[in-house]
Amino acid sequence: MRYNPLTPEEKKVIMEKGTEAPFLGAYDGVFVPGMYFCRQCNAPLYRADDKFDAHCGWPSFDDEIPGAIAKNPDADGSRTEITCARCGAHLGHVFTGEGLTPKNTRHCVNSISLAFIPEEKNDEPHSAVFGGGCFWCTEAVFSRLHGVVSVMPGYAGGIRKRPTYEEVSSGTTGHAEVVKIEYDSQRIAYDDLLTVFFGTHDPTSLHKQGNDVGEQYRSVIFFTTLAQRRAAENFIAAQEKEHAYTNPIVTSVEPFTGFYGAEEDHRHYYEKNKNAPYCQLVIAPKIKKLEEKYKPLLKQEKE
Repeated sequence: MRYNPLTPEEKKVIMEKGTEAPFLGAYDGVFVPGMYFCRQCNAPLYRADDKFDAHCGWPSFDDEIPGAIAKNPDADGSRTEITCARCGAHLGHVFTGEGLTPKNTRHCVNSISLAFIPEEKNDEPHSAVFGGGCFWCTEAVFSRLHGVVSVMPGYAGGIRKRPTYEEVSSGTTGHAEVVKIEYDSQRIAYDDLLTVFFGTHDPTSLHKQGNDVGEQYRSVIFFTTLAQRRAAENFIAAQEKEHAYTNPIVTSVEPFTGFYGAEEDHRHYYEKNKNAPYCQLVIAPKIKKLEEKYKPLLKQEKE
């Protein structure tokens, strides 16, 4: 299992069992339909329907997703600590008998231990975030699809703020090279994007695409809504059921927690460097495959 890299502030709470300051956490006072995931391992922990305002300064829940939370007495026996059952990440403490909800339970959780994904984002443009090796390739592929408004290469999944290409290439930031796709859901479906994503890279290759080797080239889907999570997991399950690949799919499906756009030199790279050896040997064959297999999804001349 891959654990997400953590910032020093996250480590103090998640690994060293610290507590963030009250009323300052990102999810205090947030009541939006969705789900809360473990910041360290991406396990689903709480549903937003079980969140309530305890006026205590930290996110509070009166129930958990079954099997998601482990409970153990603190060393001094005065409180009960709650941790992620999958990875042991410290979340906070659980209290009972306060009479705040009919369930009479309050999970008092540090925002910094969580990642929140909404059910839908009806008031925002539809976006998808994929990592499938070098982002020069993925940008060139997705920018050719009907209904795709824009494709931005960049970095996601790590802890370094505003990382540079050189830093990500070193493999020390936790970031993957990705593309953030803005698309018109009335013209192209998320499932179509998944079809192209899986059809134009190797989802069975761990931390490697061709000669590009390293965690920064991992196959990953960062879901921005719970609907995208369900779609991605269902798509992978269908591929595995149909034995579409000889080897197991290693593509990870992770909550989207942030994106940093790549430097200008890496934007529209293929269009600006079509005669470069990498473009001719690696990107051009992907585009040819796209044109052969997914012609109905391609943009028309007038677009």
